[in-house]
Amino acid sequence: MKSLTLIIGAVYGLLSVILGAFGAHAFKKILSPDRLESFETGVRYQMYAAFFLLIVGWILKYETKSENWISWMMIFGTLLFSFSIYFLAFQDYLGVNLKFLGPITPIGGLLMIISWVMLIFYFVKMKF
Repeated sequence: MKSLTLIIGAVYGLLSVILGAFGAHAFKKILSPDRLESFETGVRYQMYAAFFLLIVGWILKYETKSENWISWMMIFGTLLFSFSIYFLAFQDYLGVNLKFLGPITPIGGLLMIISWVMLIFYFVKMKF
């Protein structure tokens, strides 16, 4: 799980930089300012998740299920949160109604929050 966490963290970071660059340049021409702002929110939180995964991938030993779940919650939470925002930002451009994705975004955010809470409990239990 340690290697997978680090790899996904690096992939999320890479995609954040690429998508952020597209958002700053190419997507400005096709997205409304509101949609572009939403898109940028997705990119920003994906980068936060990338840093989170790289840090926990480095410090956790992954000897317990809870340590594994810290990573899984952030991985799936980011996937649901950021990627639903990306699709919602492009729904007008694509000419499709993707409003059904609207409830997915907060579920992803909740999973990300749970991951942070689990990390806090992990640190409290560690008692440096």
